Amino acid sequence: MQLFYNPDISEHTKQFSFDKEESKHIVKVLRKTSGDILYITNGNGWLFTAEITIPDIKNCIATIISKELKKKHPYNLHLAVAPTKMNDRYEWFLEKATEIGIDTITPIICDHSERKVIKLDRFDKIIQSAMKQSLSCYLPKLNDAVTFKDFMSQKFEGQLLIAHCEETDKKSLKKVIKRNEDITILIGPEGDFSVKEIEMAILKAFIPVTLGETRLRTETAAIVACHSVAFINE
Repeated sequence: MQLFYNPDISEHTKQFSFDKEESKHIVKVLRKTSGDILYITNGNGWLFTAEITIPDIKNCIATIISKELKKKHPYNLHLAVAPTKMNDRYEWFLEKATEIGIDTITPIICDHSERKVIKLDRFDKIIQSAMKQSLSCYLPKLNDAVTFKDFMSQKFEGQLLIAHCEETDKKSLKKVIKRNEDITILIGPEGDFSVKEIEMAILKAFIPVTLGETRLRTETAAIVACHSVAFINE
């Protein structure tokens, strides 16, 4: 099964056309023709089964023949992760977190961040590709990058956790995660969160947690956190 993504399709759509790039891929690369079946999601949980009616290399047209709203996991996972110095490491995190199951991602610019500028367009493409590859029908939301201070100014709900490396009292992540509850986890940059940022988070009711005995890279810590939430909610 190969999954396509089209955000413009809704449960009311009867017929639609692919853009030039995907039309070429469908007709020329995949060699699909009239009557062949395609599977499409709009990233909002819907899985559409469509039949090709016009296999045009520039404007492939398909007709929806069935639809299904896929079940979503009973919690919302929001990871606020500082951009890594090397872009490819953050991109790896985005890809794997999407495959495992994540709902919202916010890049946070911290006191010790070495990278303060990111390319959201490229990140979006990586997330879309990972969603299709993993056959998921839910596209994670990628927020604009914000400073840690601005991120802390918003209202939070559900479980609130901050993973840091300071030698202070911390709880084990796997012991504090609650099943079927929304959760926000903060992951800092290569230089970790500053003491000021940790104190700010604690004042906003974030619980300090540890992800294990070893020091993890930013992207590894984010994946460990993502998988831990998914595993406990299985």
